[in-house]
Amino acid sequence: MLTGLIFATEEAEHQPGVLAATLPFGGMTLIEYQARLLVAAGAGQLLVAVGRVTPALAAAVNRIGRRGATVDIVRSAEEAKAKVHPLATIVALADGLVTTDAVVEGMALEPTDTLLVTPTGDATSVERVDAEHCWAGVATLSIDRLDDAARLPREYDFQSTLLRVATQARAAHVLLPGKAVRSGHGVERDAGTLEVRSKDVLASLAEQRTGWIDRYVFTPVSRLLLPLLVRRKVPDVAIGAAGGVLGVAGLAAVPFWSAGAATVLLFLAMVVLSAGSLLGWLRGEDGHAAMQERGVEVFGVAGVLGIGLVQSLIVQTGTAGVLALVGVAATILARRSPAISPALGRDAGDDIGPARTVRAGGNIDDRAGVGRAPRGRHTCARHRKFAARGLA
Repeated sequence: MLTGLIFATEEAEHQPGVLAATLPFGGMTLIEYQARLLVAAGAGQLLVAVGRVTPALAAAVNRIGRRGATVDIVRSAEEAKAKVHPLATIVALADGLVTTDAVVEGMALEPTDTLLVTPTGDATSVERVDAEHCWAGVATLSIDRLDDAARLPREYDFQSTLLRVATQARAAHVLLPGKAVRSGHGVERDAGTLEVRSKDVLASLAEQRTGWIDRYVFTPVSRLLLPLLVRRKVPDVAIGAAGGVLGVAGLAAVPFWSAGAATVLLFLAMVVLSAGSLLGWLRGEDGHAAMQERGVEVFGVAGVLGIGLVQSLIVQTGTAGVLALVGVAATILARRSPAISPALGRDAGDDIGPARTVRAGGNIDDRAGVGRAPRGRHTCARHRKFAARGLA
């Protein structure tokens, strides 16, 4: 059983009384986005570690609970241990962490007592764990670490205490993939900087699609549309309805108007539905997202076949219809074929081998980095000194 642990104790910068976990992020709050990542990784239970419960935090926790996850608020390691199943594996996310689904899902596949680390202390890290590495905000832990933290005074910071006992238990270290840094991974408590990171995450979300039409057509347009839709808080249902209307109008234009008008309307419909599906996934509306993805496929296939059939009837030959049928069949086969990925352990732009799991004590295992997350070496542009908190 997988249990998610989210820390929500720190205040936002320049906003006294406001928790960083309740800052806006992608049309929701940051803690809701973190919960979404954990649920997508397979977490059946979520624990929210708090120092105090603000109205905004209580409302966010209620919204998370309405999406089907079991959510419990805890104030100490002792309370967390009492709530967790004895055989559970815990995936902990640091306070104010922004990351991607690939990182969280990859860490959920790691053995217990594994820390995601970065070589230097910058915006991607939380606090130092040894002379060479800083914690990057994600940890896969066993319930024994909660037991260790519960033995220590409650006055100690829960997050730092848990990190320290994991380090003392010789937790393995997994290097943060380079692509995760470029996709917006980091710890932020400033609303303005968080908005910038949300755009990076939205862009990386759009780039996860691998089909050629997604990569060269839908993804560039979605990267422009998503921030606008998020900023205006447009419901994904409304986006789906708009895409559906455009798609139906495009299909109706095939026999009554012209192929050009039908193509434009169907293209707009698929772009809108593509952006709406990404927005639905981001907000946890998986059902709506799946329906809009299916709508993209249906309108694409129906449009190509319809235009081919009408053109065949107009010119009294079957060439256009046959070409349309062949094109649809080739597209279906291409989508079902596995994509050719880069060599294991290599990230675009990185000329290095696999990211290595560096275990406490200096032993290094030559195995791939964070689960299915892209591999690569972290190169930071900024450096700043981190002082260890809690049980340094």
